[in-house]
Amino acid sequence: MKLSFYGGAGKVTGSNFLIEGARGEILVDCGIEQGADFVASDMYGSFPYDVKTIDSLVLTHAHLDHVGRLPKLVRDGFGGRIYMTPPTKDLAELIMLDSVGILGEEARRQGVVPLYELQDVEDTFKLIETLDYHIEKEIAPSLSVYLRNTGHILGSASVRIKDLSDDTSVALTGDIGNSPSPFLPDWEPIPDADALVIESVYGDRLHPPHDERVNKLRETLGQAIKRGGTILIPAFSLERTQLMLYELSNFFSAKDLPQIPVFLDSPLAIHVTDVYEKWGPTYFKKEAEDEIKREGNIFEFPFLKQTLSREQSEEIEKVSGPKIIIAGAGMSHGGRIGKWEAKYLPDPSSTLIIVGYQAPGSPGRRMMEGASSVRLPAQAGLNGAEIKIKAKVENLHGWSAHADRDGLLKFAEASLPRAKTIFTAIGEPSAERFLAQRIHDYLGASAIVPDLGQSWEITKESVKRTQS
Repeated sequence: MKLSFYGGAGKVTGSNFLIEGARGEILVDCGIEQGADFVASDMYGSFPYDVKTIDSLVLTHAHLDHVGRLPKLVRDGFGGRIYMTPPTKDLAELIMLDSVGILGEEARRQGVVPLYELQDVEDTFKLIETLDYHIEKEIAPSLSVYLRNTGHILGSASVRIKDLSDDTSVALTGDIGNSPSPFLPDWEPIPDADALVIESVYGDRLHPPHDERVNKLRETLGQAIKRGGTILIPAFSLERTQLMLYELSNFFSAKDLPQIPVFLDSPLAIHVTDVYEKWGPTYFKKEAEDEIKREGNIFEFPFLKQTLSREQSEEIEKVSGPKIIIAGAGMSHGGRIGKWEAKYLPDPSSTLIIVGYQAPGSPGRRMMEGASSVRLPAQAGLNGAEIKIKAKVENLHGWSAHADRDGLLKFAEASLPRAKTIFTAIGEPSAERFLAQRIHDYLGASAIVPDLGQSWEITKESVKRTQS
């Protein structure tokens, strides 16, 4: 069995892995690489493999850095089946449809052909087939897959691929959740793979304990409300927004915070939340399912307003006094948050609260690092204007949907003793190297930091570098 790293090596975004068995080929994920621009320029080129020979693709979850190039893959000639869990199917369709307009705008700005268009997304939908957790299924000649819950977002899965001709297997984690989550199950271990590819986003960092980060969020919001200005929360539409809504609902219900208007100003996040409500009774952990039965919708509260239309969004500006605006994009390089950042960042009474990973070069990363001004490219008609930052910027750690260093180490340990090699990927190079060293030193296991484009031969006896 041959494993090739065509994305997600040395970088957090752009996940893309090819597994070749004796007779079949399977891709795992086909995501967009993100950075200073919404999509990195090298994503517009050809794929480094023949897309027409690939039998199937498995999607670990619906984040854009894992799903974002699927329509391009289909446009370039891929015609196999695309497998994912039922919640991931609903979420991936929303994410891909939403990205069409953003990618079109990005292409015009860069003077290139769009990465894909609406017809490509519709063609992709026709190839999707759902596969639930804990079902072994042969999806390519002599190659079967088995999905397990990773607790990262709704429907997220690890993928174990087995070559039925010799029983060799390799597993890829996708992204691993920051367990415990208020509503998602904990991640499930992978004890049956000869080699493991593990994500490393927070491979060199620890998250604060759950209670500590909740208390910090409550404290930060309370101080921001006292300042009297607008509170901006750039949040990923998928998972982070739902987590923020859940915690805000708890704060207001317990009267821990004054009841101020909260605006969910993101059509995508609104639709994603609907999907969470649809699948929650089946895919949430039991405690959350019981909470839904007792209290109904766990993501709503009386003074939350969802602004789907542009007209509704414009009305937010008329609301005086302190208010909270939750909008995408989570790294401030797209969506409606740019409009509000342009208006409120120059206001010393306002507060920007960062609650997620910020890719190097992104506007969010620059603000997190203390920049006095920020350029918001192609957002809300700003045409790349430089915005002065006088608002208070708060970077709250621990709200990531990714496991931290110790969580990843625990996940890696659960793959032993079968896994002969653990590849650290889907992370910045320093995080990948740190986690690999930790796996070696603390677990006594073989750990490799692969380079982009490298291929490795996996057998039941060994893992060896080979030609791509």
